[in-house]
Amino acid sequence: MEQEGLQEEEREVLQSIYEGDECFKQLDARTFQYKYGASDPIKTLLVELKWGPNYPEERPQVNLDVFYNRHLLAGLKAKVQQLVETEAEQYLGMSMTYSLFEFVKERFEELIEEQPEHALELEVDKLSVDEQESLGAKREKKEQLTKAQKRRQWNRLDAKGEKPRGWDWVDIVKHLSQTGSKEDGNPGT
Repeated sequence: MEQEGLQEEEREVLQSIYEGDECFKQLDARTFQYKYGASDPIKTLLVELKWGPNYPEERPQVNLDVFYNRHLLAGLKAKVQQLVETEAEQYLGMSMTYSLFEFVKERFEELIEEQPEHALELEVDKLSVDEQESLGAKREKKEQLTKAQKRRQWNRLDAKGEKPRGWDWVDIVKHLSQTGSKEDGNPGT
């Protein structure tokens, strides 16, 4: 019961501290998020803290695997999570959500330096070595058709982009004149 009283008190304090702060968000009674570096979409970070039933006697669960952080390098996520969890150890037994959010705020510039400047660098980092090599190789160009070639190709097709009905039918009269009839092959019949 004591934990619930402490949690309710800390909830009220957080709401009063962060009132009007668009970077702070309370998802439910035990889950809080704070967004850092909102000016540059590549160099942003969202930290989510979720209290367990025994909080503040136990440290909160630190989650960086939210959709908002999809652009972050895995190493950076792991480093931030480990730093926050280590910092939380010294606050066991007392309210720590505000302190942890402020800890990340103070270290944010230093932490985010590991994040690449551009989205392209970020995408290339996520690719495997084989994919990076194939990206560097020149791509084969398609054969360019002239206007006349395109027009002839277009005229062979109907409005649906299909060849007209019967385009591959065999001309029976022509076929029979080339092969001959049965009667021509057997003079005695």
